Amino acid sequence: MRANFGKASAMGDEAPLYFYTHLFLAHPETRQMFPVSMAHQRDRLFQALGEVVARVDDLDSLVPILQQLGRDHRKFGTVAAHYPAVGASLLATLEHFDDGWNEQLAADWTAAYQLVAQVMVEAAESADGPPWWDAVVVGHERRTFDVAVLRLQPKEPMDFVPGESISLETERRPRLWRYYSPANAPRPDGLLEIHVKAHDGGPVSSALVRQVQVGDELRLGPPVGHLSFDAESDRDLLLVAGGTGLAAAKSLLDHVTQHGPPRRVDLFVGARTEEHLYDREDLERLAAEHSWLSVTFAVSEDSWSTLEHGHIAEVMMRGGPWTSRDVYAVGPGPMVEDTVARLVAHGVPRQRVRTEVFAPSRPSPTVDGEVTS
Repeated sequence: MRANFGKASAMGDEAPLYFYTHLFLAHPETRQMFPVSMAHQRDRLFQALGEVVARVDDLDSLVPILQQLGRDHRKFGTVAAHYPAVGASLLATLEHFDDGWNEQLAADWTAAYQLVAQVMVEAAESADGPPWWDAVVVGHERRTFDVAVLRLQPKEPMDFVPGESISLETERRPRLWRYYSPANAPRPDGLLEIHVKAHDGGPVSSALVRQVQVGDELRLGPPVGHLSFDAESDRDLLLVAGGTGLAAAKSLLDHVTQHGPPRRVDLFVGARTEEHLYDREDLERLAAEHSWLSVTFAVSEDSWSTLEHGHIAEVMMRGGPWTSRDVYAVGPGPMVEDTVARLVAHGVPRQRVRTEVFAPSRPSPTVDGEVTS
């Protein structure tokens, strides 16, 4: 099955193009679940399927992921009747790109897909809460040319935990959902703070930064667990953040502020230049209000700055020691990898280093617990 899937994946855009053409011609009623332009959608299904195939022999990790996807897919209007249509088009695509296709391979794929569909359908049917929440933009603040901080007010109560992410859709880009981590822990008033960076070619992020206004309505999908926060631990915290990965780190900080237990928190925030430290004023306010919080800013490409110089992982290692800490590293992939490598070499147990990767486009969660933004 992996070899067969690899043949289709090797065809690049041809395989997803064939799949969606087959699906929309055979089942035109499914077209309404997808955006008008498929330019940002075409390869998403095959990326997700590839990750599922990679874990097909590890059901302990795969089943919870499928359950989460099943619950999350309700926001697209997906119902049980859609799954057989998708399965038929998937098998047609896999057969089309494999000269060695045979009855046994077809039977194996059919059985595997039926299992995947069953797990997702059962999770969706047993899910608590609505498929999505309507929310109003009550604040929109441009912090830099390409970064905005949005404050959203859900119309109905929405439960989430620090470190989770929430998918978001705007009517300016219908049926295109992107994931963002709230920058706050749950509050009695339900307000959410979202940090958005506009990326070149990113239709949703560009709309959220440059077009969405106060009073606009958005839709929020069910929260999904990406960054696993250990709320039971009383260890001191080390938070390392780059870019809008700061939002996830800030939500953990907000949880400690609201609920404790009392502990030391050291937050390191990295950017290329001082002007990219879009949340500096608020973080300095928090550090002034809480004696247990230390915030260190670092710049990697700003020779005129009086702040710490260097990549954030390098600057972080000038402090410490960190071996007794719970660590959360969030931001671009290279930054996260550098941070993890340095801390593990420093003696921090790998299981106490939790990560979330933010990168352009962040359409959906991956199956390994990390996401892309």
